Amino acid sequence: MKEIVVLSGKGGTGKTSLTASFALLAGSSAVVADCDVDASDMHLLMDPVVKQKDLFYSGKEAVIDQEACISCGRCLEVCHFDAVLSDGTHFEIEPVNCEGCSYCARVCPTDAISMKPSLAGELYVSEIRSDANMVHARLGIGAENSGKLVARVKNEAKALAAGDSREMVLVDGSPGIGCPVVSSLSGADYVVIVTEPTISGWHDLKRLRELLRKFRLPSGCIINKADLNDKYADEIRKYLIEEAMDMLGTLPYDENFTAAMVQGKSILEEPFSESETAEQVRGIWQRIKAVVGLNKE
Repeated sequence: MKEIVVLSGKGGTGKTSLTASFALLAGSSAVVADCDVDASDMHLLMDPVVKQKDLFYSGKEAVIDQEACISCGRCLEVCHFDAVLSDGTHFEIEPVNCEGCSYCARVCPTDAISMKPSLAGELYVSEIRSDANMVHARLGIGAENSGKLVARVKNEAKALAAGDSREMVLVDGSPGIGCPVVSSLSGADYVVIVTEPTISGWHDLKRLRELLRKFRLPSGCIINKADLNDKYADEIRKYLIEEAMDMLGTLPYDENFTAAMVQGKSILEEPFSESETAEQVRGIWQRIKAVVGLNKE
C-alpha cells in the first residue's frame, strides 16, 4: 500500500481540486483522507455520504459546579485568557477562550472548578462517488491540536485501506509547513506539491521543499496556472532540476476549474471532462502512479 500526500506551500493553488480529480481517477483502489482539518473543503467536491461519526477530544477546559461555587471571584482574578465570565454574583467559563491551564481550578477554595476533556471536533468516514471511502474531519471553532486530528484522520484512512486491501491512501494535506502538514507527512511514500508561478508560490515551494528534505521524502511538483507568468514558471522549473524533484506537469489557467467547483464537481466530470485541461490532469495522474510504482498496465 502506498501513501501519496498532496501539499501546497500556500492556499489557492488548486491543491484540493486536483486531489479530488486524482481521487476520481483512483476510484475504489484508494482511500481518500482530507487532512486539511482547519479548513476542510474536499467534501464539497466529493459528495460524501457519512457512514460513521466519532467525536474528537483534545485538551481540557474548565467547568464550574454552580452548586459548589461561592462566587469568591478568585477564578476571575487569575484567568489570563478572559475565559471567566461574571455579572458579579454568577461565574461561568467561556469554552472558546479557555486554554485549559487549570489555574482557576487550583485557586478555587471549594473545588468547584474541574477540568473536563474538551470536545475539539468530529471525524467522519464517508462513501464518495468514486466508489471509495473518504476519511475527513471538522475542527471546532477555536479548537486546538489540529495536528492530532490530522493523525487520527490518517490512521483511520490507513486502517481502512489495509483492511480492504486498497493499493493507496490519497491525502489532501494542509497548505503551508505547520504542525498539520508535518502530521500529514508521517508515513508518506511520495509528496505531490502543487504550486503556481508567482513570487509567493515560488518561495513557499522552497520552504516546503526544505521541510521535505528533513524528512527525506521524495517529491514532485505540478505548476498550476503556469501560463500566467512565464518568468516564474521558468524559475520553478530550474529549481526543480536543481533539487532533483520530479516535474509532474503543468496546467494552464482554466476557468473550467472554477466552474466545476461551483457545481461541486472536479474538472474530470461532465461537462468539463473532454477539455484539454482534463486530459492533462489524467496524464499527470499516470505520471504520479508511475513514479510511485502503482502502474500495473
